[in-house]
Amino acid sequence: MASPRVFSGIQPTADSFHLGNYLGAVRQYVAMQEGNDAFYCVVDLHAITVDYRPEALRRRSRIAAAQLFAAGLDPERSTVFVQSHVREHSELAWVLICLTGMGEAARMTQFKDKSARYGEASASVGLFTYPILQAADILLYQADAVPVGADQKQHLELTRDLAQRFNHRFGETFTLPRPHIVKEVEKITDLQDPTAKMSKSSSSPGGILDVLEQPGPLRKKVMRAVTDTGTEVLADDENKPGVTNLLRIQSALTGTPIPELEARYAGQGYGAFKKDVAEVVVETFTPIRERTEKLLADETELDRMLAVGAARARAVAAETMATVRDRVGFLPAS
Repeated sequence: MASPRVFSGIQPTADSFHLGNYLGAVRQYVAMQEGNDAFYCVVDLHAITVDYRPEALRRRSRIAAAQLFAAGLDPERSTVFVQSHVREHSELAWVLICLTGMGEAARMTQFKDKSARYGEASASVGLFTYPILQAADILLYQADAVPVGADQKQHLELTRDLAQRFNHRFGETFTLPRPHIVKEVEKITDLQDPTAKMSKSSSSPGGILDVLEQPGPLRKKVMRAVTDTGTEVLADDENKPGVTNLLRIQSALTGTPIPELEARYAGQGYGAFKKDVAEVVVETFTPIRERTEKLLADETELDRMLAVGAARARAVAAETMATVRDRVGFLPAS
């Protein structure tokens, strides 16, 4: 019996993943390569839907790939590749765009959020159709499960709707994917504004813990993290959002339940607690940073690893697209 197929993609829009990316996506990718046929993609086509610089995109695509390998993705067990290296992503996206209603696309909350952030006048058609390209990414590989954050759930629902629509009109073609959402890390927030999600696009530099950051700055950011009135280390979203966020971080990185952490720091105050959180973050990220730096020092080898992944991905994508082309009525190429 074939292993379940897993697909997910991560954007190369920064010079480092941050803690939210690591807990919500990258660490899940590593865990899910066990017992699954895993496909993971650096989604550079998605990265050009907003303003960018070509040289930065090339650099960041390699940095993203290197971090995936450094965090534990094994090229023997997972297919890791760059989206633009498999042209079928764009081809399937166009077919699905032609099956998507304007109103349906306009309801996607991420387009509303991003167009508001960047200015509606500058929002591109690519940004508007972003979720449909995302659907093509998933359906191209006949994925059974997609590890996603809660904010991507609406996009996965659109993916399922488009798959069902295509299957109903043209015959059974696509697998309907299900979301794999890791609930305990849904709410990792900004260290300086614990009511807001940790995000490269909206957080201040002091609010983000970057995977590739040096130990000194990482410790400093945790020690300067906003806490709350009082001195008790307790999880309370309403009254202690800062402390609760740090508890979630420590729990997620160590596997220790939050009630156990609360008991450990009873009567100790915030100082010892923050110091321990900082050390856990440094211990987690330092080996990933060191392996990433080693991979980036040999671009030829890193590019070779990505080429192997792209070849594997193209084999699956080509099979799916051959079926799609036939079913929608395109003439076969001579």
